[in-house]
Amino acid sequence: MSSEPAIQVRKEAWSGSDNRLARVVARPLVGFLALEAASGVMLLLATTVAILWANLPGDIGESYHRLWETHFLVEIGDWVVFDEPLEGVVNDGLMVLFFFVVGLEIKSELVVGDLRQPRVAALPAIAALGGMIVPAGIYVLVTAGGPGSTGWGVPMATDIAFAVGVLALLGPSVPQQLKLFLLTLAIVDDIGAILVIAVFYTTSISFQWLSLAIVGVLVVVTLTRLKIWYTPIYAVIGIGIWYATLESGVHATIAGVVLGLLAPARPLLGPRALERVEDTLSGDSTNPNQILDANWKMKETMSITTRLTQILSPWTGFVIVPIFALANAGIELSSSAISGAISSRVTWGIVLGLVVGKLVGVSGATYLAVRFNVASLPPGVTMKHVMGGGAVAGIGFTVALFIAKLAFVDEEGRSLPILEEAIIGILVASLLATLVGWFVLRRAAADQPTAEVPVLQTQ
Repeated sequence: MSSEPAIQVRKEAWSGSDNRLARVVARPLVGFLALEAASGVMLLLATTVAILWANLPGDIGESYHRLWETHFLVEIGDWVVFDEPLEGVVNDGLMVLFFFVVGLEIKSELVVGDLRQPRVAALPAIAALGGMIVPAGIYVLVTAGGPGSTGWGVPMATDIAFAVGVLALLGPSVPQQLKLFLLTLAIVDDIGAILVIAVFYTTSISFQWLSLAIVGVLVVVTLTRLKIWYTPIYAVIGIGIWYATLESGVHATIAGVVLGLLAPARPLLGPRALERVEDTLSGDSTNPNQILDANWKMKETMSITTRLTQILSPWTGFVIVPIFALANAGIELSSSAISGAISSRVTWGIVLGLVVGKLVGVSGATYLAVRFNVASLPPGVTMKHVMGGGAVAGIGFTVALFIAKLAFVDEEGRSLPILEEAIIGILVASLLATLVGWFVLRRAAADQPTAEVPVLQTQ
């Protein structure tokens, strides 16, 4: 048997050397980061650390809250440019990059992915709509007339990192087409969450600042039409758009989504450019200028959305989202907090919305779409698989926490006590959705017919 590792590392790099640190640390780390489930594991680890830290006795536990309440202040003369607690820096600043990547993924799907083909996109899109409407409806019914009724957007969310992680851990027993179905569903779900945040969880609007943000967007549109690809220009304008959006009252993450949607999803150069590069580099008289030109041409045969997604996704998946969980999931699980959550309609609305509503909404909408010939199930995918996928979509974690932070605040932007009940509901619901999804998908795999092995007849 071969002793080569499953994850290949370039021997020219330090991580591919025989150095002990490279063998013991670097190569296993490369293998871990290559796993689809890795970002979900990091998110789970950060959540666990946040909860344990916040519940440690004495000053150690208090240090969690002191850290995230520490104010970050930027002043220019008498002008206070930015004054937010560290938690706000994460939620209004770092998470903009997360939503920027979401915007990039949506743009790619709309231009060159499954969402550009109506027949292919129809089923997951319909399933996503069912998976948003039913959970929100359940939440509204449970909390009707209560103080937490504004949080109906919380159980609409799907955390794609956790959901795909669960499917990845199930391995080949889950059809590849189900993974694609769930990914497309999550993209549509993200679009719904973005619209909910923009329309329903926006505070009072300053039209002056909003106008500046719109002007910045128009500048970006003009530059992309002129095919100006110099990234630093867009970075500077993007920061300006983010700041104007933040000051306008519209949530700053919307700026990230809009900028992601504006990024070109088609490459500047076509595949023939690579053929010309090969011809150039195969010559005997290649000079440094030709090599630089060839490098630029090869880079421009890949779209901006693809390049930026590849660069930023590891940072958002392994750094930004875990930091978000660390900053927002730390609640004190005292006996009074737990008993309050058990009797809270907000907690039950979120749990029932995510665990029951997502499963019923996704599988019910899918069944109706197939039943009335609006769309058909992907090859190899059964309704049991769809039910398992719907249950897994109930892992709302990251975006659910994000919407809860927007929904349960007072007029001055301070968190309401009911927020803790919502966070407990999100944590419990995400755990239950994982268990239900795992169970249903395992049963679906067990029900799949196995190929018969031919028996050799001997004389």
